Amino acid sequence: MNDATALAGIRRQIMWNRLIAVVEEQAQTLIRTAFSTTVREAGDLSAGVYDTGGRMLAQAVTGTPGHVNTMAAAVRHFLDRYPIATMYPGDVFVTNDPWLGTGHLFDYVMVTPVFRGARPVGLFASTCHTPDVGGVGFSAEARSVYEEGTCVPHLRLREEGEIDEKIFAIIMANSRNPIEARGDLSSLIACNDVGAARLADMMREFALDSIDELAQHILDTSREATREAIRKLPRGRFKTSMMLDGYEGPIELHASLEIGDGEITVDYAGSSPASGRGINSPRCYTEAYSVFGLKCIIAPAIPNNAGSLAPFRVLVEDGTCVAPLRPAPVTARHVIGQMLPDVMFGALAQALDVKPRGPDVAPVPMNGELHAP
Repeated sequence: MNDATALAGIRRQIMWNRLIAVVEEQAQTLIRTAFSTTVREAGDLSAGVYDTGGRMLAQAVTGTPGHVNTMAAAVRHFLDRYPIATMYPGDVFVTNDPWLGTGHLFDYVMVTPVFRGARPVGLFASTCHTPDVGGVGFSAEARSVYEEGTCVPHLRLREEGEIDEKIFAIIMANSRNPIEARGDLSSLIACNDVGAARLADMMREFALDSIDELAQHILDTSREATREAIRKLPRGRFKTSMMLDGYEGPIELHASLEIGDGEITVDYAGSSPASGRGINSPRCYTEAYSVFGLKCIIAPAIPNNAGSLAPFRVLVEDGTCVAPLRPAPVTARHVIGQMLPDVMFGALAQALDVKPRGPDVAPVPMNGELHAP
């Protein structure tokens, strides 16, 4: 390695560290300005930076898996409706669509484009759990998403710096806590603005006209590191299941985990049909928590971004409890969704031949750097 190559590597590492600092300041801004305690005290939020293609590059350390991994896919839905070429400095976009966001109506996703001059260079996204969106409230008792609250489709909330007060008026009119609802949404706008300002500062400091080259390096490196971690696992197909309490009857979760050459496919075929109550986990939430469970064991030290998520594929059957179709109720999607990491652990335990441990049994060594939990 010559000096120029070494210096280029050091420069990329410094810029990567700066990106992490940028998104963490973005998240801290949200925490410090949010109105609701679920954000300020519970950290029920996520924040991240994306390239102009909607690929997540870096995320804040602060946040929850359900928000972070669902938001990784949510930004692409915004770009499907508002291509980057139709965005302008000062624009902000919003939705709380459960199927195209984070899984239930309580989580608003906010997306803000970043410009260097007149040219878009990236996007910031953030999400948090708002206190009330109308409907029956935070309960699984609703029989459809229409009873669960007000759904805001993908809309331009701020156009070239001007807030569309009509959107705020609709949201506030349908909330039991209108001041808190507006306050949290304003906090999402503010945290994205802080992220955008800090990214602009970074680009000026490093004399960057674009972050595309840095983005590609981050994604390529993370993807290959994840593939290498997967290649340490034994190949094959491993099946597991879990039974949960339900409303109409027990909920059965069935999963098949197929480990290939640097990639993993999860198939939830055979899982129970969607429940008539709001415990169903939309596809986006199912994918988020499944991949979270896999990464915790397989590649915990690799940054979470579009590159490291790419080797994982999650298959679901529409109309099941892990892929309910609109207008199925989904408010309490965590009842099923947050069990999915344990389902993944069950399949990986078979792949790694982990034996049950008691207090007098020594840990079982695993492949490579993996160890029994």
